[in-house]
Amino acid sequence: MRIRIVDAFTDRPFAGNPAGVMLLDAFPDDDRLQKIALEVNHAETAYAHPLPEGGEADWALRWFTPAAEVNMCGHATLATAHVLHTTGAHEGPVRFASRSGVLVATPQEDGSITLDFPTAPLTAVEVPAGVAEALGAEPRSAFDTGPNVGDLLLELADEKTVHALTPDHKALAAYSERGIIATARAEDPSRGYDFVSRCFFPNVGIDEDPVTGSAHTALAPFWSEQLGSPALTGLQASPRSGRVRTELRGDRTLLSGRAVTVIEGELLA
Repeated sequence: MRIRIVDAFTDRPFAGNPAGVMLLDAFPDDDRLQKIALEVNHAETAYAHPLPEGGEADWALRWFTPAAEVNMCGHATLATAHVLHTTGAHEGPVRFASRSGVLVATPQEDGSITLDFPTAPLTAVEVPAGVAEALGAEPRSAFDTGPNVGDLLLELADEKTVHALTPDHKALAAYSERGIIATARAEDPSRGYDFVSRCFFPNVGIDEDPVTGSAHTALAPFWSEQLGSPALTGLQASPRSGRVRTELRGDRTLLSGRAVTVIEGELLA
């Protein structure tokens, strides 16, 4: 079985968010999928296999962190679509059957790929007691992001505060199903992005995720309302960093970016 490591939401290797990608004939048992994801030890490993023609989707898709299966993963979906297109396994838009419904990935003429994902339903909540101490900054507002994303979105005072965060990851685990999205308005939009974020997911074994597509299904509606534009660009300010172009279309959010295959090998075990 071939396994590839793909850097997603970047146009150069060793940046963006790395994902393992395996194209299979069928899914093996869950224990094997989880063990491979732990061995790969990236934020997510994606597994896909082709479906019979004539159905609502072309490929089945699942995502595993080193610790658990997840409901939605943007960067590993982008990575899988990149592998399908670059290897010739699929041409044109690809429809993935997933835990989050049918997700469509469409290649663009500029080399990027656009993902069509469900928009996260945001619900304003009180800032939980103790979260400021765990995060290391006082939030301005807090939002639940719904079951598919499973995060607590926290708006912070400014971009500098987001960059400077040094959270207590163990303490953050108490505040949501998956983790925390910390975000702020861009200090200078002329730099090519409208908002900045960082994502901490201790409950699925990821202290800080490099670039999180699923989080941008919550960031897009939040910042589109704040900034008055359906089309925005987000910078995820992790050490590897990456940019996600977003376009809000009601209950769907388009996420666009590039990907680069860095490693290709054979699974022997």
